[in-house]
Amino acid sequence: MRIVTRPDFDGAVCAALLYEAEKITEPVKWVQPNDVQKGLVDIRKGDIMANLPYNERCSLWFDHHYTSRINSPFKGAFELAPSAANVVFKYYKHMFQRDYSELVSETDKIDSADLSMDEALHPEKHPYLLLSMTMFGHDAAAERYWNRLVALLRTLKVDEILDDAEVDQRCRAVIEQNKKYKAYLAEHTQSLGHVCVTDFRPLDKTPDGNRFLVYALFPETVVSVKIRYDDDAGKKVAVSVGHNIFNKNCNVNVGLMLAKFEGGGHRTVGSCRFDAGKADDYIPKILDMLLKNETNEQ
Repeated sequence: MRIVTRPDFDGAVCAALLYEAEKITEPVKWVQPNDVQKGLVDIRKGDIMANLPYNERCSLWFDHHYTSRINSPFKGAFELAPSAANVVFKYYKHMFQRDYSELVSETDKIDSADLSMDEALHPEKHPYLLLSMTMFGHDAAAERYWNRLVALLRTLKVDEILDDAEVDQRCRAVIEQNKKYKAYLAEHTQSLGHVCVTDFRPLDKTPDGNRFLVYALFPETVVSVKIRYDDDAGKKVAVSVGHNIFNKNCNVNVGLMLAKFEGGGHRTVGSCRFDAGKADDYIPKILDMLLKNETNEQ
């Protein structure tokens, strides 16, 4: 039996909970949702999928994304919850020996971006938020760390996890990285009316950093768009879209919109990934829908 999940903090917490509730015999398989959608992931009978789109070959499935809803019967649980970890926690709640309620509650806040202005500007002051930023989903070289973090989440409290030497080193690196990221945002972001657009494609390497910071720096906009290359060769483009968590006047269902562009997500946040040759077609269409700010829900 194997856990298949995405490499973000919600995915890591899902994995920690599933390890405690099920008899897992293999390492976590970390995959991107877009690769699942395109059939690029080998899903097998016995796999437990969490925080990912459904695949009929899996034995259990847990998710919370708006665009992942299915009508066919399945084993597991789906709910439009703040996090996928929340869905897993409810399903197995009677089986846990430890109290994971605080961990799940904090994961809910982070994954749904239910944050204060202080949390967005100063994540280093908030333990769970800072810890979540040590996971970068597009850094496959960090897979060993992702697995280690899952093991730590199973057994330790957050303060004890932050005292771990490797975690502490990564947290310090994140704090410095966030400082640099603020400068990158200022240089590569422009406001198009009520839409905030960050385009990192001119850079040789896409900077990582506090994904909530843009909402605090551009509070007059209602939605942000981040564009970057998703591979070193510049053959894939990734676009992330999110409602401003401090200016909640965006009417577009982001997940539904991005489903038209090989992606998906929640009502308020989502992403898509596509061949770079489609960028001149897809990106203007995405921006046009956001600028019109019309509801796209039936």
